[in-house]
Amino acid sequence: MKGLKKIALATAVAAAPFAAQAELKALNDSAMGNVTGQAGVTIELETKVSIGQFKYTDEGSFAVNDIVLGGAGVTADGAVTDGAGNVTNGLLDQLKIDIDVADDGDAVIHVGTLDGNPIDWGMTVGSMELLAGSTGTSSTTLISNMSGWGNLAQLDMRVDTATDHLNIVAAFDVQDMDFDVDFLGIGIRDMVVTGAGMNFDYDGNNQTAEEELAAGTGVVEGIDMTQTGADLLLGKLTTYANVNLDVYKGAGLGASTATNVLRVDVNNVYMDVNIADIQIGGDIAGGNGQSIGSVNLDNLAITDTKLAIYGHDISPVTTP
Repeated sequence: MKGLKKIALATAVAAAPFAAQAELKALNDSAMGNVTGQAGVTIELETKVSIGQFKYTDEGSFAVNDIVLGGAGVTADGAVTDGAGNVTNGLLDQLKIDIDVADDGDAVIHVGTLDGNPIDWGMTVGSMELLAGSTGTSSTTLISNMSGWGNLAQLDMRVDTATDHLNIVAAFDVQDMDFDVDFLGIGIRDMVVTGAGMNFDYDGNNQTAEEELAAGTGVVEGIDMTQTGADLLLGKLTTYANVNLDVYKGAGLGASTATNVLRVDVNNVYMDVNIADIQIGGDIAGGNGQSIGSVNLDNLAITDTKLAIYGHDISPVTTP
């Protein structure tokens, strides 16, 4: 009898996984949807990243040196102090990332903030260089002394399973950016990037946002002004630079025979750009170049722009 009891116990243990599997198979897709995946995933994040060098190598190399990414405080112009007068740590913080999978299978990622305010960001780059040969024995400095900070008001990404497109929508500004274009001897000082403002026609109906709002039709630039939070949506559209683009695998452009290339379709970019001071000649890196004035781009719009990106073979150069 003891032997039969041991055999029965062993049989029950061995059969347990199959019994569990049978129970799982009995749940259809609808029932499983009621068990998991209802709330999605939220990630809270604060970080600061430093990279000594990023290098892309072909026959020669392109190198980006001394990269720092964080909050506005990683830059001298964007640094703020606490109550004791100490400079804050420059963290990229207060981030809240929501990740959901929609009913149609699309992946939806929304980057927001814990406190409801735009995300302050900052970056510095020591230099960007072209290096000759595999050993990089000589170099040409393209850009140096880059420093910039601003705010991120929106970042939404969606992977559309029907088209296999990654759609990216962002709203941001640049409060201050400085850099030197060394190989041209040009210095850019106090560059600011903002939204196109209320005097721009975003939806192409021959009326600016200001004119539509004054008309009182209830819909301004596609935003129903009667809905909750409409003022915030309109403010985000007009105050911050807006970018909407699709990234996917596709074919080349026009008469190109390329296939399976990286495609980037820029649906729209709306912004204003102001450069307070452009310097040429003199000691650019020391900030002692000769000023030639300022530049302002008002209502800059980039639409219906497509890029196809792929590798190519280098043909041998022959001389007659």
